[in-house]
Formats: sequence, structure tokens, C-alpha cells
Amino acid sequence: MAMRASSASTLCAHKISSDKSLKYASRKPISCRPMQSHVKQLSFSVQAREMELKDGSALPGDEISDGDALKAKDREIGMFQKEVASTQGIKIRRRPPTGPPLHYVGPFEFRLQNEGNTPRNILEEIVWNKDKEVSQFKERKPLSLLRKMLEKAPPVRNFIGALKEANSRTGLPGLIAEVKKASPSKGVIKEDFDPVQIAKAYERGGAACLSVLTDEKYFQGSFENLEAIRRSGVQCPLLCKEFVIDAWQIYYARVKGADAILLIAAVLPDMDIEYMVKICKLLGLTTLVEVHDEKEMDRVLAINGIELVGINNRDLGTFTVDIGNTKKLLEGERGERIRQRGITVVGESGLFTPADIAYVQEAGVKAVLVGESIVKHKDPEEGIAQLFGKRIS
Repeated sequence: MAMRASSASTLCAHKISSDKSLKYASRKPISCRPMQSHVKQLSFSVQAREMELKDGSALPGDEISDGDALKAKDREIGMFQKEVASTQGIKIRRRPPTGPPLHYVGPFEFRLQNEGNTPRNILEEIVWNKDKEVSQFKERKPLSLLRKMLEKAPPVRNFIGALKEANSRTGLPGLIAEVKKASPSKGVIKEDFDPVQIAKAYERGGAACLSVLTDEKYFQGSFENLEAIRRSGVQCPLLCKEFVIDAWQIYYARVKGADAILLIAAVLPDMDIEYMVKICKLLGLTTLVEVHDEKEMDRVLAINGIELVGINNRDLGTFTVDIGNTKKLLEGERGERIRQRGITVVGESGLFTPADIAYVQEAGVKAVLVGESIVKHKDPEEGIAQLFGKRIS
């Protein structure tokens, strides 16, 4: 029985065919990059076991059912992913490492919460839910269907180019204004939420680009909002603000009209980021890779093809915000490497006043992503003017 792998990290990375006629990603297995020896052995053991099951070469007396084989492989893959996460300092577990154990009392079944199957923070909870959500989406709209739908997708706009133009024109960081109804920490931010009207107001107010939340359960967003904004005639390039864990989401966002995609370093191993950046380039999309600390920044800077990095000032453990995080990550040798490579840096979270904008600009950002402080304003255009201390349109 074939095992389904949802990302490049599950066993090995994949490379993308460069066939001129290929508008979409075609993945061919290649060997994983060198890691610790026991991680390589684990990857090999999973592949070897799969081969044994296919050709019947398992030892006599070692017969197992397909179901047991899948469970064994799932456990080994989970161990492999855990090793990758540990090696790279990834804070967010992609799925419950122990699974939800079943317990029985008489005729009743219940699941016992424990450290292994309980999310450690809201981002981890979102990612675990997204894993199940994407699996359901993929059954309804397989990748083969999305590839056909891409032929009718609207053309991609230059996301980074729009940010640079705004920065050059105004002398201020280019604004990525966020279309956002709610958040897990704040609840509903804007009751009378009309995504298209908000997007148009942002554009009139001088936003260079827009970020559109597409997560439904935690942010009350949707891919339909993204599509509606794109079809409305708004000219600002659109960032799909989604919790990406699977390449399928990238294709779906492109079908819906996205010009850029968010990738979160706290969630994705290096192999996944590199693989997804290649897919985005193939589709013409910009990738905004988000980091939270020095280790994540160093990981991202070691990946080829990175052009746009977002520094999120929110602590993933406590959800407290400190805009000093932006300055810390752009100081010294690290900041010099960023400037030499021409990487555009975006400041994210905790930006509410002209003083906040000036602080992160002095630290080295060329763009800012802002949602709450302007979307909750009765007049989003005026909210943008108040954020920057003047009109930027």
C-alpha cells in the first residue's frame, strides 16, 4: 500500500522539472541533504521497509498486514520529522507526535489529553487543524484539477516590486495592509467586515500590497475573500496569508489569484521552505518567509532564493509583542548579510504609531505588514494616515 507524503520533509526533498512546457511542479525524488547519521539511517529504513513490502522480500515469519505496515511507517516518519525539527530548532510540531489515545469506560469511548497530543500554543493548534483541513481539501480538489484550473488564473503581479516602488516614492516602508476580520488573541476585530470594500479603502489610502487571511476556523477568513478581492479590480498585489504546510495550498492560492505566499520558518523545515520557494518561483509567486528569532533568521539566510523576509515581533510562546525584536535580528553581521544579498525585510506585529514605523525603518526594514491598527479603524484610509503620521497615497 503506497504511503502518502504531504511535504518535502516527510522522507526526502523533491526537485522540480524545468521542462519549458511545465507550468506546474513535477516532483522527482532526490536524496536528502546530509544530516545526522541516525536520521539518514531512519530515512533509509523507511524506504527499505517499503521495498520489502512491495517485493515480498521480508523475512519468513515477519508477515504483517498493510494496516500494521502503515502504522509502523507513520511512526518512523514521525521520528524522522522530530529529528529534523530538533536539529533545526523548529518550535511548532506539525501534528500530534503520540496521536490521540483511545480509552474506554464501559461502552463509552473518550480521548485522554496529554502532553503529546495537546498543542503547546495557538500556532501549533492552528497547524494541527490545518493538517486535517488540507487533507480534506485535497480529496475534493486534487492537484491534477488545480493544475488545469491554473490555466485560467489571473496573471501574477510583482509583489516585491510594488513594495520597493512605494518605499522609493514615499521614503517610508511600503505598506502591506491586512484584510483581517478576527484573530485567536483578539477575537472579532471588525464586525461590519466587507473584504472588498476594506481592500479598496486600503488601496486608496496608499497601501502597496494587501495581505488576505484565508484561515477560516481561527481568523474567519477564506480563499473566497482572496478571490473576491482579486476579481474586484484592486490593483495591489495580494499576499495569501495562510498557514502553509503542503504544496497543494500554494497551487490553490495561485488559482484564487494570489501574487505572494507566506511561509513560516517556525513551522517548516529548511527542505520544505527551499522546495516551496522553488514551486513559487515556477508559478511566478513571491514568497514572504517569516521568522521570529535569530536561529530562524540564520536558517532562512542559508536557503537559496530568499528575497523577502518578514520579522514577526510576536513571541510564539507568550504571544507578547516587542518591536525591539526587529532591531535585534538586523544588527551586526546578520544585518550586513541581508543588505549585501539585497533581501527586502518586512516588519510585522506591534506597529501602531508613526514612532513604531520610524523605529523599525531605522532598524532596516523596507516594508511593514499591518492589520489590527488599521482594519479596526472606521475609515481605513484615515487609519493608514494615522499609522504613518501623514497620507501616503
